[in-house]
Amino acid sequence: MSNKKGNLFPFVIIVIVLGMGIYKEFDFENFKFEKPALAIVYILTFLMSVFFLVKNFKENK
Repeated sequence: MSNKKGNLFPFVIIVIVLGMGIYKEFDFENFKFEKPALAIVYILTFLMSVFFLVKNFKENK
């Protein structure tokens, strides 16, 4: 039996850091990102990390 809980920890950290980065980059007064290209990279990486996090969570159940 292998313990796969260690595989989830890096994705949790990545999701938290990217979520904070996306939040800080968003301008709520104008509803735009300050740096759109960087925001796209952040959002894509955030979504991929959430996907792998959910996928690993479902496999461990």
